Order: sequence, then structure tokens, then C-alpha cells
Amino acid sequence: MHEVSDLAPGRALDLGCGEGADAVWLARRGWTVTGTDISGVALGRAAEHAAEAGVGDRVSFARHDLTESFPQGEFDLVSACFLHNYGDFPRDAVLRTAASAVAPGGTLLVVGHAGWAPWQEDREEAHFPTPAEVLAQLEPVTAGWEVLRAEETERIQNQPDGTPGTRTDNVVRVRRPA
Repeated sequence: MHEVSDLAPGRALDLGCGEGADAVWLARRGWTVTGTDISGVALGRAAEHAAEAGVGDRVSFARHDLTESFPQGEFDLVSACFLHNYGDFPRDAVLRTAASAVAPGGTLLVVGHAGWAPWQEDREEAHFPTPAEVLAQLEPVTAGWEVLRAEETERIQNQPDGTPGTRTDNVVRVRRPA
């Protein structure tokens, strides 16, 4: 979440929040966060993590299948980190809906893997969109928005054997005009 560490806290929406690590990180920095996931088990764990971190009053969690329902409201930050489209998941449509939820002057952050990690052996059929493809998928909702970042980036991630390995991700960060 270092991608948004320079933003003033406001209302944030964390799509596909899983067990809530990013939601807790944002709440610790003063954000009021709504975290969503399709997994009720993950959301239960996320609520526990938020309570343990002392930010349970700044975070709410809601179960959504983003292909069928979406949180209401406008947000200063909408984050979709590692929300991949395995199978028939219409990621591009979900991201356009996410962009529509960004308040004027707000930010949309989309982070995803650029491909399978070199150490992953069992690889499902999947397409990992490039930053340019993500920007194209967001059109026309984001027409006229400022592109703050659209690039590949490398990071270190532990491999299954515990040794560090390099992983390539795509980062797209756009800001809606005020």
C-alpha cells in the first residue's frame, strides 16, 4: 500500500480485501475503510485482525460477489489489489464499476501480477493484463483522469522454500478530476 502513502486519509474501499491486511494498514493511517470480499471466512478473519490492531471502529467489512453487487457510495480511494480474472470473472467490468465509485479528486489503484511467479508450477489458464490494457479496460469511465502511474514493478516475495524470489507486478494509479 506504499502506493497511496502520500494521500490524505478519507474514505477507502478495498475490493477483494481477503483477510484485511490492506484495510488495517489504511485504517492505522486514519482512513475509514470498507473492505469487501466474496469469502465470509476471510471477512471474519479480517474483522478479527482489525479488532486486534485497534482499528475495528474505522473498518467495516461486507460480503460482495462483485459481479452481482457492489458497495454503495463514493470513496476517496478505491483499491483493487491482486483482483485477478481467473475463469469467467469479468475483471474489466468490475474495475469500471470501481472507477465509478471514486469521488471527485479521488484515486483508483489497481495492482496485479504481471504473470505467474517463476517458482509456481501449477499454473491455471489466466490472463494478466499489462498496465496499458488496464487503462484501456477502464475507458470510457476514466476518460480525462490523470494517470499517476502505469508500469511494471519488481518486488521480493518469499518462495515456498522460504528463500526470496523476484515477482513482477503491474501498478495502475489514476486520479479523478476534482
